Amino acid sequence: MTNFSLRIAELMTSSGIKSVYGEPVVVDGTTVVPVAAVQFGFGAGSGGDSGEDAPGGAGGGGVAVPFGAYVADETGVRFRPNLITLLAVGIPFMWVTGHAWARVIRALKK
Repeated sequence: MTNFSLRIAELMTSSGIKSVYGEPVVVDGTTVVPVAAVQFGFGAGSGGDSGEDAPGGAGGGGVAVPFGAYVADETGVRFRPNLITLLAVGIPFMWVTGHAWARVIRALKK
């Protein structure tokens, strides 16, 4: 069972940079290259230490967070962010930053 999960892990990670930067797509003379953060996890185990076949299992999963895409056309190459991901990251970041600045200002007033 462990060899099976290792083979799957190697297969998933062998694509390397293509996991983060997808295959370019050309539409009406415009090339689009999607950009995402990709993470995979795999595990396996068995139920016994004896040399016999023991109950076991394996599992795996992955997540991809789309950041946006590089768009290349006659005007040049530019990055177009995914606004939903930008908001999902930006709103908590601004909240934490605001609270940190409030504490710094409060500490400087004393």
